[in-house]
Amino acid sequence: MNIFEVIILAIIEGLTEFLPVSSTGHMIIGSSLMGIQSNEFVKLFTIVIQLGTILSVVVLYFKRFFQSFTFYFKLLVAFIPAIVFGLLLSKTIDKLLESPLAVAISLVVGGVILLYADKWFNKPLTDTTDGISYPTALKIGLFQCLAMIPGVSRSGATIIGGMTQKLSRKASAEFSFFLAVPTMLGATVKKLYDFYKSGYRINHEELNLLILGNLIGFIVAIIAIKSFIGYITKHGFRIFGWYRILVGGIILILLLAGINLQIV
Repeated sequence: MNIFEVIILAIIEGLTEFLPVSSTGHMIIGSSLMGIQSNEFVKLFTIVIQLGTILSVVVLYFKRFFQSFTFYFKLLVAFIPAIVFGLLLSKTIDKLLESPLAVAISLVVGGVILLYADKWFNKPLTDTTDGISYPTALKIGLFQCLAMIPGVSRSGATIIGGMTQKLSRKASAEFSFFLAVPTMLGATVKKLYDFYKSGYRINHEELNLLILGNLIGFIVAIIAIKSFIGYITKHGFRIFGWYRILVGGIILILLLAGINLQIV
């Protein structure tokens, strides 16, 4: 990977990680169009770059993260299903991650759901994350497990999960952001440990690329989160539904054209 490719992928990650559009699908298209060949560093980069986007949530909601212990317990309850299903289905998940077709189908199906989400869940009872109960947190955590299917979108699954529990669009999105911190951090630490056990070590140039990617991802993610909250509060999710269908359709067209797509 060169600096240009790092910048583009970092922007893609920062823009799409917290939007219900699937960062995986965008990484497939972006890396394929740039002709990036998958190797150990590319795989490591797509994992480590999540640290920048995680930090963006902590910075934006700094006070919220240090407000009460109850907040952490709710996040823990919501995080538990991901731990359980992640351990039980790790081999199946790894196989699905190798299938661009699965990503494309998930994008289209998820897009159709987002087209109607505002109509189906239009009577929220809770407008803040403070009103989330432990049973509700657990149910949202179960929805998050759907994102183990590539292309589903972790943020999309958890936001829809929150809306099924009578949370407003804003409250659902914010809890999705909060839940991303332990979920993505846990997944990142595990993958880094796996790389360490395999004996792979990065060099000085690769370290600089990782730092650059995380810095760009951090900045872009902050902008994306602020813009996303403001937009969905006023306009809902319909535009994201159409966008997912478009991206999924592009992947399907590329596959039908015989273009080899790789999930980096």
